[in-house]
Amino acid sequence: MGIASCPSSITLPHGKLDFPVYLPDATFGIVRTIDSNDLLACQIEAVVMNTFHLMQKPGSSVIQSLGGLHEMSHWQRPIITDSGGFQAYSLIRQNPKFGSLQENGLIFRPEGDKSKILLTPEKCVQLQMAYDSDVVICLDDCTHVDASLEEQRLSVDRTINWAKRSKVEFEKLVKQKKLDENRRPLLFAVIQGGGITDLRKRCSEALLEIGFDGFGFGGWPLDGEGNLLTDILAYTRQLIPTGYPIHALGIGHPENVLACYDLGYGIFDCAMPSRDARHGRLYTFSQSPEGPNAGLTGKWLKYLYIDDDKFIRLNQPISPYCDCPTCRQYSLGFLRHLFKMNDSLFLRLATLHNMRFMTQLTQRIRQRGQA
Repeated sequence: MGIASCPSSITLPHGKLDFPVYLPDATFGIVRTIDSNDLLACQIEAVVMNTFHLMQKPGSSVIQSLGGLHEMSHWQRPIITDSGGFQAYSLIRQNPKFGSLQENGLIFRPEGDKSKILLTPEKCVQLQMAYDSDVVICLDDCTHVDASLEEQRLSVDRTINWAKRSKVEFEKLVKQKKLDENRRPLLFAVIQGGGITDLRKRCSEALLEIGFDGFGFGGWPLDGEGNLLTDILAYTRQLIPTGYPIHALGIGHPENVLACYDLGYGIFDCAMPSRDARHGRLYTFSQSPEGPNAGLTGKWLKYLYIDDDKFIRLNQPISPYCDCPTCRQYSLGFLRHLFKMNDSLFLRLATLHNMRFMTQLTQRIRQRGQA
């Protein structure tokens, strides 16, 4: 199989996204430590929020009373809402006390609460539509690549069944709300199957037959040593016609974004860049964007650890190639001082920088493609 390609963009109710595009995780409706104006200053085009978490905090009734996710968060650009399938994997599969996966959906028990909550494929779509999401993602049964064959088969069966039910509910709501093609959100389904090619193929063929606007790569994308599952990512992308966008769910390490874009993926999201920023790990390019392949050759990614003593008196920005608000105004010496003082301003300034790095990365990839 050759290398697949992806569309150059998609148009959503709240704006157009050019690929590749990185979406920071605004899990509970916020990207931690920064606001919507900060996101715009970093040229972020869209964010990912999480249905599983939002329905608990702040709760669906609160979101509705605050005007939906866009109004609540003061973010008028696209919002993709993940379904909660991965959260079920990370919570329920690893600790049954948090709930169980059943044919009808997910039953989970919020921590510290004796009540049970049932999240069905239909309810998941209903919530995302009520939240005014731009991309609705079907509920899926997520697995680890090392899970047993039996577990992977069950995951694929559930994912296909839940996708069928999601599509029926989605079409019903679109009709009820009288949404035309320009106003309706897109519906994405998630391809499961772990590391088993036959199951990935069966899942993708079934989802294509049901019919969706786009797809997501499902399952944990790394092996036991933290390496990107390049072969299975490439194989899965080849199963979907190139006209469909594919979201590399949970993939956002800078080197993995570049690798997966070259495999044909267009949408990326991950909490790592903002989390790294808060812990003092800042991303920088080693080369100018004017260099060969927009500076994305060799060891183009460098990490800067703000706790390093060599920055105490350094009156220079984080990176000479960065135009983020932090690099335009503050020195490494001052940032290190904020970090050592445990001042909350560091969290914001560091996050601003890593967010702008990620958008610069996607811009460099586009620039490389145009060279």
